[in-house]
Amino acid sequence: MVQPAAGDGALENHLGGDEARNYRKYEYETVAPHVGRSLLEIGSGLGHFSEQFAGRLDYLVVSDNDPYCVGELRKRYEGNDDVEVLDLELPAEIETRQKVDTVVMMNVLEHIKDDVQALRDLASVTLPGGRIVIWVPGYMQLYGDFDRKVGHVTRYTPATLGASVREAGLVPEVLKPINFLGGLAWWFAVRRGGAGYPDPRLVKIYDRTVIPATRLIERVVRPPFGQTVFCVARVPR
Repeated sequence: MVQPAAGDGALENHLGGDEARNYRKYEYETVAPHVGRSLLEIGSGLGHFSEQFAGRLDYLVVSDNDPYCVGELRKRYEGNDDVEVLDLELPAEIETRQKVDTVVMMNVLEHIKDDVQALRDLASVTLPGGRIVIWVPGYMQLYGDFDRKVGHVTRYTPATLGASVREAGLVPEVLKPINFLGGLAWWFAVRRGGAGYPDPRLVKIYDRTVIPATRLIERVVRPPFGQTVFCVARVPR
């Protein structure tokens, strides 16, 4: 099993922080239509993404393999019986109080060498007919020092992610690149520009300008390429 070192996942999960509010809204509005009444989030970090679902679900499970993040998640949801916190690495057997109808992985699968087994493990705690929602960095042309620092095994294309999903026995219902403008910005800033880590000042500008434009464009145009590959996979009944 290959896992990112403690803290690497946290570095990526916290990228942008409070300065990336438009990006977090973009993530939420992309994922939310595919979420049912119960959710397991893999790699929750400090819980910035999953907190958007708290209160609208019957059952929420948050998880991470970083001790600091797990501790903060337990503090955040202490006394909330509708939320379960797991200290979890993948691939692994997953034990939750009950099965969920939705699993969400935001920038997690790319850290795992045996991604097919990880998806099978997630399917085992998902109700038949449920969904596994996957958000991963796209295209090896964008792979650079930042990817190495945070422990990315790969960056995906729709074809390579679809192959892993199908090998795991899942049925892809949505499979597409997104955030085309973000992909171009990433190329110039991180790959061509040689930045080892995105500058927080540029993240703030990107969040205020590029993300709103991206959301408008992608409502009418399906991009041929993007910073991210998005997949919704169905667990067979």
